[in-house]
Amino acid sequence: MHILIATAGSHGDVAPYTGLGARLRQAGHRVVVATHERSAGMVRRSGLGFRPLPLDKYAASGTGSPRGSESGKEGAGTQLSKVEQIRLARELAPEMADAVAEACASGAEVVLLSSSLAPLGLVATAGLGLPGLGVFLQPLAPTREFPPVIFDMPSMGPFTNRAAARCADSLLARAFAPGVRHLQRQLRVPSAVLERRRATWPVQHGFSPVVVPRPVDWRPGLEVAGYWWPSETPDWTPEPRLADFLRSGPPPVYVGFGSMQPADPERLGRLVARALKLAGVRGVVQASWAGPAVDGDDVLAVGEVPHAWLFPRMSAVVHHAGAGTTAAGLRAGVPAVPVPMMLDQPFWAERLTALRVSPGRLPFRRLSAENLAEALRKAVHDPRYRHRARQVATLIGAEDGAGRVLTAVENLAGR
Repeated sequence: MHILIATAGSHGDVAPYTGLGARLRQAGHRVVVATHERSAGMVRRSGLGFRPLPLDKYAASGTGSPRGSESGKEGAGTQLSKVEQIRLARELAPEMADAVAEACASGAEVVLLSSSLAPLGLVATAGLGLPGLGVFLQPLAPTREFPPVIFDMPSMGPFTNRAAARCADSLLARAFAPGVRHLQRQLRVPSAVLERRRATWPVQHGFSPVVVPRPVDWRPGLEVAGYWWPSETPDWTPEPRLADFLRSGPPPVYVGFGSMQPADPERLGRLVARALKLAGVRGVVQASWAGPAVDGDDVLAVGEVPHAWLFPRMSAVVHHAGAGTTAAGLRAGVPAVPVPMMLDQPFWAERLTALRVSPGRLPFRRLSAENLAEALRKAVHDPRYRHRARQVATLIGAEDGAGRVLTAVENLAGR
């Protein structure tokens, strides 16, 4: 069977699908991933086919990057407003829509759609008569149990949570409306047909039910499968300086913010270096944003290192609470200090706290050397966090999220 996986976004929005695709390929299916050109190498190294989509501008509109604010705080930052994101997505929607439809029409027998491309992919699969399956990394469907994941807001009860979720759905619909209408005209998909597909199509969610239990008020067809781990390079080895650093002392703390780009990396690097010193811990710092300020005897700046290899060797992980990095930390069984910036990151940070694997989130705009050092001392030296992190890792390790998707795909194709 020829399976197309279509996704867009940052590295963390693509990497889980390489592992999912590899599992489908092992079952004898041909798998092609349609996504950003910059992800071609990662996809092909996983043994999967690759189809480029013109999505770089779209990724920028959907995620934004923290920018310096006027608050004067060291860790302060903002991001593109939701209004700006919607405006940019609307401008690009017709171009995206054509590319997604062309990918779906390229011989696919089943189409798997991430949440970032689902609004367009639903129209394309309906018009082409193809079975489609949602493969989402976030719980986006409205529920009474928690507020919408793209809004940084506390739970305010069942009624307000669902009302806020409807508002979030409306915002997303506005962003994709031009592309949806464009495809409906091109493929002659009546609105009634599209609404029926939206209301009934199946979605598998790529996170653990230990982390986010399936809401009881979700409709049938919305399932929580378990994590899909990124495909790994079996012959990968660390560079000697990293291996030597890990051997030279106690397990360090990892600090990294993924694809987030702070306005003043030098300043943030100094903040992190001071926090590590105040906490009395060693650090391995992702160098893409940090600059030279973090290098020293007890701190090592590194490039890209597979989280599956690195995180189990850490005493704690400080990160932006993106879905993929959050998952990797949980899998490794180490305590976390989440520093969320935007979109779904506050949601995952709250989940880490609720799971008792973290002393609490530190919003990026409020980050200081002092509060980061305090959180690190708790995460590293309070044994309760490590004990609970190991418990959660054991539970997650017993799951087979990719296997559940494989079953769903084969059942879908057999109908």
